[in-house]
Formats: sequence, C-alpha cells, structure tokens
Amino acid sequence: MEAVIAVVVLIFVLFLVLGAYATVKVVGAAKRGVDRTIEQARRTVEDTTLRAKTLTQPGAAGELADLRLRLRTTMRATQDALHAGVAEDESLKESLGLFQRLSAHGHELDGELRRLESDPARAKLAERLPDLRERTGRIIEAADSLRWAAHDRARRFAEEDLDALSAQIDVEAGALRHWTTEPTSSAGAHTPPPTAEPPPWPEAPAPEGAASSGQTWPETPQSRTAGEPARPAINPPGPRITYPWQKKPRPESTT
Repeated sequence: MEAVIAVVVLIFVLFLVLGAYATVKVVGAAKRGVDRTIEQARRTVEDTTLRAKTLTQPGAAGELADLRLRLRTTMRATQDALHAGVAEDESLKESLGLFQRLSAHGHELDGELRRLESDPARAKLAERLPDLRERTGRIIEAADSLRWAAHDRARRFAEEDLDALSAQIDVEAGALRHWTTEPTSSAGAHTPPPTAEPPPWPEAPAPEGAASSGQTWPETPQSRTAGEPARPAINPPGPRITYPWQKKPRPESTT
C-alpha cells in the first residue's frame, strides 16, 4: 500500500513539474512576442518621425535625421538578408560575424546622431556634419557590400541548381522521345536487302484422259463416258417386306 501511495505522489509531482515547465515556456514565448511587437512598433514610430524631420526641418537637424534614417534602413535590410541566408548557407556565418562587429559601430553612430539632434549649438553641429556624413557613408557602404554579396551568392547557387535541373530535364525529355528517332535508325540499319523472286514451280503433268481445258475439279457421274460400265449400288433395292399388323392399302375410288 505504501508503494502505491509513493507512486501516486511521484506521478503527481511529475505532473506539477511538467505543468510549471510548460507554463514558463508559454509565458516566455508570449513575452518575446510582446517584446517583438513593441520593438517593431517603436521602430516604425522612430522611422516615421525621422522621415517627417527630414521633410520638415531644414539645415543640420534635417540632415542628421536623414543620416539616421539611411543608416537604420540599410543596417536592418542587411541584418534580415544575412539571417535569412545563413539558414540555407552556413558559409554566411563569417559574414554574419563581420556584420555584428559593423553593427556595433552603427549603433554607436546612431546614438551619437540621436544626441546631436537636440544639441542647441547649431554652429558646432554644422562643423561636425562632414565627419558624421563620412562615417555614416562608410558604414552604409560596408553593409551594402555584405548584403549584395549574400544576394549574389544565393543567386549564383540558384542559377547552378537551375542549370543542373535543366540538363536533367533535357536528358529525360530525350529519353521520353526515343520513339521519334529509334524506328528510323533501326529501319535503316536492319532492313534486309531485296532478294530476287524465286522461280515458279514446274506444273504437274496432266493425267491421261483429262480435258485440255485444265479442269481440276472431281468429275460428276453424268460426265462419265458411255463406254464405262455402271457401278452397282451398295444396297440394291429389293421387294418391300410387309408385316401382318400393317393395314392393307385401300384402292383409290374411281367415282
């Protein structure tokens, strides 16, 4: 009895542990989903704000907003391309590592540009714009190089796979169309040469007494000659036997 109770308690504890683990996993997944949604919403708001500043604020403030918008858009596109390609091509892991190092410089520059947006010293900001523009261009150019290299590599692999598939399809199509060429070639290769017509067989000599017309059908009794004696029948007709139980034929009436 004690063993049964211990087994029941152990199963109950096991169910509790599994339930707690499942609850933690579900809560974690929900939290990550919420964080991802919040991050996307915040990113959309920031991009919309930067785009509005670029169009509405002239001078250094508008140029800073434009630099931030270009930097964020390029880095995000490169990150998505590398993360999507590394799942199919493991050689992109090194490129992804390089992008992470480049991303650190990009985040540092984005933070600096965001701080300078609210700096009241416009004259000092105008002096630093050329350096900020150069740093932003270098980071954008490096990110573009990584992204387009990944695109070119994926396109090259797709073209090679398509070429191999096209070659296999051509071979299979040729095998399926073998009837269009095989009969012609086989007819030309295996057609026997024409042979001379064999000579006719000699005609059999006509029997004695046969007609000159070449009649081969058997003769009928009427076609016998007058000089031949008639052959007797197998069962010659004899007198008809009468039996006592048979009735005598009645004479025909003359009236």
